[in-house]
Amino acid sequence: MLKLKNLSLKISPNLSLNQLRYFLTAKFPELKEFPKSIQSYQDLHKYSVDNSDHFWGTLAKNRLEWYEPFEKVNNNAKFSDLNKYNAQWFLNGKLNVSVNCVDRHYLKNPNKVALIWEKDEPGTHETVTYEQLYKLMNKMANLLKSCGVQKGDRVAIYLPTCTMVVACMMACARIGAVHSVVFAGFSAESLASRINDSECKIVITANQSVRGGKTIDLKKTVDAAVKQSPTIKNVLVYKRTNNKFNRNPDKDIIIDEVLDELSPECAPEIMDANDPLFMLYTSGSTGKPKGLVHAQAGYILQTAFSHQIAFDYDQNDVFGCLADVGWITGHTYIVYAPLCNGGTTVLFESSPIYPNPSRYWETIQRLKINQLYIAPTSIRLLIKNGDEWLKNYDRSSLKLLGSVGEPINHEAWHWYYDVIGDKRCKIIDTWWQTETGSMMIAPLPCGQNDVIKPAMAMRPFFGIDAVLLDERGQERDLTNAEGILCIKKPWPSMARTIYGDHQRFIDTYLKPFPGYYFTGDGAQTDENRHFQITGRVDDVINVSGHRIGTAEVEDVLDESHHVSESAVVGFPHETLGEGIFAFITLRKNDVYNEDELINELKTLVKSKIAAYAVPHYFLIVSNLPKTRSGKIMRRILRKIASDKFNEMGDTSTLFDPSLLDEIVAKYKSLKGMQ
Repeated sequence: MLKLKNLSLKISPNLSLNQLRYFLTAKFPELKEFPKSIQSYQDLHKYSVDNSDHFWGTLAKNRLEWYEPFEKVNNNAKFSDLNKYNAQWFLNGKLNVSVNCVDRHYLKNPNKVALIWEKDEPGTHETVTYEQLYKLMNKMANLLKSCGVQKGDRVAIYLPTCTMVVACMMACARIGAVHSVVFAGFSAESLASRINDSECKIVITANQSVRGGKTIDLKKTVDAAVKQSPTIKNVLVYKRTNNKFNRNPDKDIIIDEVLDELSPECAPEIMDANDPLFMLYTSGSTGKPKGLVHAQAGYILQTAFSHQIAFDYDQNDVFGCLADVGWITGHTYIVYAPLCNGGTTVLFESSPIYPNPSRYWETIQRLKINQLYIAPTSIRLLIKNGDEWLKNYDRSSLKLLGSVGEPINHEAWHWYYDVIGDKRCKIIDTWWQTETGSMMIAPLPCGQNDVIKPAMAMRPFFGIDAVLLDERGQERDLTNAEGILCIKKPWPSMARTIYGDHQRFIDTYLKPFPGYYFTGDGAQTDENRHFQITGRVDDVINVSGHRIGTAEVEDVLDESHHVSESAVVGFPHETLGEGIFAFITLRKNDVYNEDELINELKTLVKSKIAAYAVPHYFLIVSNLPKTRSGKIMRRILRKIASDKFNEMGDTSTLFDPSLLDEIVAKYKSLKGMQ
């Protein structure tokens, strides 16, 4: 087992209810409805797992507005029901998520700021009140309806992080359409594949996006995608810049030209609690990206609850999740959760180092951000640029720091705590996934006397029954253990299916260990049963928080007429967390220039997937290490790419063990190690 590093901070494993109440009472009034026998965090967590119906049912009744109350909290679906698994929450309840996120706050406090759009242009931001968001949401909903979009139809959104993307997501929720936001860095081919898989009627985009002082022609990418997407009826274009762009008179509708003509009122569609709210694509270890579908009530309830509890969020706070809305982090903790909680949320369009590495700190000072939620990649990037960029900026508004996207290393954690937080802001290192919808493990609750362990996600969230399994699927005791992280029971914000392929959902998440949800991550625990995530155990690479399936990259590389076979693995990267290493073999008697070939392969991956999926290294070898049955030994290639030549383990099953000497020699030459 990997040994946990010595930790400088200690924590009592038995947080008292008085300490719990200090933090939770204001934000968790439902506590009074649970048994008085609860005397610790462990007691409350156990109650939330063992009495799931009462726990989540109590929250749902008190925290959401319903048109019709639900009749049953859940349908008791079990992960072992491989033939009939279909989890349902808040059965027969009727609601509308946009009403819960916008209307109720607009009616109560119309002038409160809902969104702060921090534009790419330095020092430039735009505020949007709940009244303004309400009207913009309804106008966009009416525009979608005028294009024939109905309840259940899918709408692709290919926009930068800005006010319009939030309005469009809420507009879809308003009329019961299912939005599929696609990160506005994906290629035309990747966008088209997502549009076609979900059979979208409409795609919403901008003429351009702006990041780091550079403009990117989003409309050009969409035009190329739409040529491959026969289901698209209209392209709605928002003018982010005043630059010209190609207009297709048969399909294009310029949002800015019709917005004033649209009504600011649109009656919300009454939705069933288990109707789909949105779908979001994520990479897997095999095959094409998966369109994960999240439902209405369960998602919005758990995301809002976790946001309030884990981040110690107050309605007067300015919440700064500086991610992109195109990922689940942005969906949950930029858009849905803060708005459901009636909060003020920041939309950060720029880069942490544009125009210089003080961008975050100047933004925090100007917007008076209270909670900062960023990825370890950004933290490591800022560490490399030095502390001098912080000196002239006031960060006293910060009261809590969050980390998301990948496990945070100790150096980054301590710099974040010591330098950014001035040793006064607690760090919430959160573990969760696109599939989970909201955070699953985090250092909570954050009471006055609670101390957090560095670089550890620590505690399963309320209602989450996390376990560690060995490779045979047997549960391990959670004291000082290591294993495969799995979850025993369904939870409200969990994705319900993969769009159009429920069997793939079963095969991917439930079949590996029947009776459990398989996360694909490994973890270890300490003597207090606190969790530390150790990374992926399947063929998925996490680069700057972007999940990339190795098979997806290999499929693209193999399209080259030069490439005979490829194997893509991850390796430790100082800034990105993980990098991508591609081992390739070429067709027999192939004639090539190595530099030109590698540039061709880089361009191919960028055009087929996205820039962040381009391998950092390519190594051309005569053959790939395979077993006698023909299976590529990626385990060994991962060791080589990580400079762990003496940790390759058993190589006796290789068809040609001598091949490793060639690969290692070429690798060392590539890296200048000889």
